[in-house]
Amino acid sequence: MSESLEQKINQIVEREVPRLRLMQPTDVTVSQSPGVWSRKEILGHLIDSASNNHQRFVRAQFSDELTFPGYAQNDWVRVQGYADEEWQQIVEVWRALNKHLAHMVGRIPKEKLEIQCSIGGNAPVTLEGLIQDYIKHMEHHLAQLT
Repeated sequence: MSESLEQKINQIVEREVPRLRLMQPTDVTVSQSPGVWSRKEILGHLIDSASNNHQRFVRAQFSDELTFPGYAQNDWVRVQGYADEEWQQIVEVWRALNKHLAHMVGRIPKEKLEIQCSIGGNAPVTLEGLIQDYIKHMEHHLAQLT
């Protein structure tokens, strides 16, 4: 099962990176409305998601269950200043993190995919479910970029 999850992440990256690279700085910097993230900030949020999930996917394999905190996503986006970062740099960081996550996910032993993971006080899900949720979350936000 982890192989298909690896393939799914790779497919998303291969599909989206060319499209992201074509977006113009003027189009990605402006927020659609006050209080809403710009495209730069949305992709930055996906970098934060990849970073947090990297820790989860690795640490879950070291024990019988994982309890991990959530994260204050708006604070992460604000503190890192994605709005002021070069678009192509944000795209490249997102691409590299997800290529690595795909590689790592493909190496997870089948039995480890059943480890129970609790994130931010939510009900436990399997590591496999956590990876599937990560993919859905990524797809949701990538759709917002169009």
